[in-house]
Amino acid sequence: MSEKKDYTIHLKAFDGPMELLLHLIEKNKIDIYDIPMAELTHQYLDYLAAMREMDMDVTSSFLVMAATLLEIKSRMMLPKREKTEDGEEEDPRRELVERLLEYKRFKKISEVLGSMADLQEHFVGRAPLDLPVRHLPPGNIDLKLLVDAFREVMRSKEETASVPSVIVKPEPYPIEDKMAEILQKLHAGTGSLPFAAVFAKGNRRELIITFLALLELMKKQEVLVRQPHLFGSIVIMLRNKA
Repeated sequence: MSEKKDYTIHLKAFDGPMELLLHLIEKNKIDIYDIPMAELTHQYLDYLAAMREMDMDVTSSFLVMAATLLEIKSRMMLPKREKTEDGEEEDPRRELVERLLEYKRFKKISEVLGSMADLQEHFVGRAPLDLPVRHLPPGNIDLKLLVDAFREVMRSKEETASVPSVIVKPEPYPIEDKMAEILQKLHAGTGSLPFAAVFAKGNRRELIITFLALLELMKKQEVLVRQPHLFGSIVIMLRNKA
C-alpha cells in the first residue's frame, strides 16, 4: 500500500460503511459537500485491505459501498455529466452526500439519547414515602377521615335495645332542620365548634341525619371541616369565619 497508510495504523471496528466514510471525512477534514472521490475511494479501499490483513470481518455492506464509490469515481471522470431539469449538471456524489448527512443526523441523535441513558443510570427511582405532616391542606378534610370520626361518635352512643321498636314511634328529623340547627349553633358561638359537640345528643337515627346535614352544608360550601394538626380534634366552622 502507499505512504498514506498512516491513517490505518490504529484500526477500530465500525458498525457499517457509512460510519467508516464519516470517519475518513472527519479525519481528513473533507468538505462533505465537495468530496474528492478519488482520494476518499483510495483511502476506503486501503482501509478494507487493512481490515482483511488483521482478520477483521468485512461484511457485504462494506463491499457494496466500495463498488458504489468506484462507480461514483468513474462517473466523475467522464467528460460530460447528465443535466437536471433545471439545466444544471447532475453531481454523481449527490445521493452519497444525502445519505451521509442523514446518517450523521441519526448518529448525533443516538449519541444524545445514549448520554441521557447514561445520566439516568445515576438515579434510582423509588415509590413515594408517607411522610409525617403537621398541617393538612386547607379546605375540607378527607371524607374518609370524617366518616371515621362519625363512627367514633356512634360507638359512644348506646341506644336502649330493651325497648321494643313498636312501642316507640320514631320521630321525624328533616335534614333541613338539622342543617339549620348546626348553623344556629355555629352563629351562637364563635363560628366554630368541635366535631363531637354537634353530635352531643340524639339517638342513632337522629345522629345519622345530623351527619348527612353536615355533609350537605359542606357541599353547599357553607361550613368547613378541618383538622388543624395531625391526630388533632376535628373542628366545624363557618366558611366566612375561616
